[in-house]
Amino acid sequence: MTNVQIDPAVDTTRRQWLQALAAAPLVASATAPKSAKAAIKTSARIVIAGSGLGGIAVANRLTQLLDGGKITIIDRKEEHNYQPGYTLVASGVWPVSKVRDRNADFLPAGIEWVKDMVAHFDPVANTVVTASGQRIPYDFLVVATGVHLDYAQITGMDVSAIGREGLTSVYPSPEAAQATWAAMQTFTARGGNAVMTLPATPLKCAGAPLKMTFMLRDRLAKAGTLGASKIHFESALGNVFGVKVVNDNVLQRWQGLGIDVDFSRKLTAIDIGARRATFALSEGGTKEMSYDFIHVVPPTRAPDAVKNSELAWKEGPFATGGWLEVDKSTLQHRRFPNVFGIGDINGTPRGKTAATVKKSAPLVAHNLVEVIAGRQANESFDGYTSCPLITREGSAMLIEFDYEGRLTPTLPVIDPLQDSFFAWLMKVRMLKPAYMSVLKGRV
Repeated sequence: MTNVQIDPAVDTTRRQWLQALAAAPLVASATAPKSAKAAIKTSARIVIAGSGLGGIAVANRLTQLLDGGKITIIDRKEEHNYQPGYTLVASGVWPVSKVRDRNADFLPAGIEWVKDMVAHFDPVANTVVTASGQRIPYDFLVVATGVHLDYAQITGMDVSAIGREGLTSVYPSPEAAQATWAAMQTFTARGGNAVMTLPATPLKCAGAPLKMTFMLRDRLAKAGTLGASKIHFESALGNVFGVKVVNDNVLQRWQGLGIDVDFSRKLTAIDIGARRATFALSEGGTKEMSYDFIHVVPPTRAPDAVKNSELAWKEGPFATGGWLEVDKSTLQHRRFPNVFGIGDINGTPRGKTAATVKKSAPLVAHNLVEVIAGRQANESFDGYTSCPLITREGSAMLIEFDYEGRLTPTLPVIDPLQDSFFAWLMKVRMLKPAYMSVLKGRV
């Protein structure tokens, strides 16, 4: 990482920032307070579908809260990826090694790990069926499958081509993030026409497209090629961020930075060799744009195993994507009370971020234990979401909000709409250790 200067416009001093950093509630060494309640004795069979942050965090908490029972995690993926770090890799701040770990290092002792994928959920029979044909019964189920990146909605898109011909996308994998950085370096060395995209679906880390736009502009400025370049942000929505006050703030910043924004333009096709993108327009027809650099953000939906099951929403705004039908407060399934959801798969108004899992994993574990004990789920989630929104190297905004889109800052030293060096430190130094503590069931 290059040396950075503190923005002199920020009123808070560096010493105050560092003092706040030491006292912040996300410090990785902090551990969750031990419950005064004795562990619940049980012989229940609990299946957790997915071994991302949500699945493993809930598994670790359940082993602390339960005495007995059988916990099974189903997921064939053995590498654990710190996905909030993908934008840091893709913009040259981190090496790719910082987002790679092993799932085996975080799974609690005594659980069963089925290295397979859930192909079908049968909640009526309380059974999951894996891709290899195993039928695994359960008494209680936690769905933590994450999202499906639906690149197939974009004609001509080839994930394996990321990094070539100016094609980038930070979402699929560490390799894609690393290839995106290589393409960004090639582009910023000469400059040219950049096209950044945003789909109309619910989005995993909705701040990532904005971070990539800010960082591309910053890299062009540092390379001295900004004057030979133009950045266009093409949104399939009527905004660039779902929280109005943040949306307005970003648009004002981009106007000052010379970043053009178009609304209601959905990326439908890409010709990688010709470096040409096609967008469907809300008023009808299409528009083609040539580019030297493009960042493709995929539409997302639920994985087929959820989307095609009885667990998915059948009507309402979340039905189209096949998202898990949970109560937004308790995160308990609305029709199958022995099923809970955690993380990106949930069909809730907001919350496809790691910060949402940090806040909701203790709640899901608690509510599940209450149901195991024959009681009602009694803790409520407010939809907490956090987005450390990088504005340039060395500066970021720490934006926190709830289901209603209300800003809910947790650190008084930070103005959520003012970028600062401290928020940058939170993003690049502090949040991965905090994530690891969540993963281990400590925070």
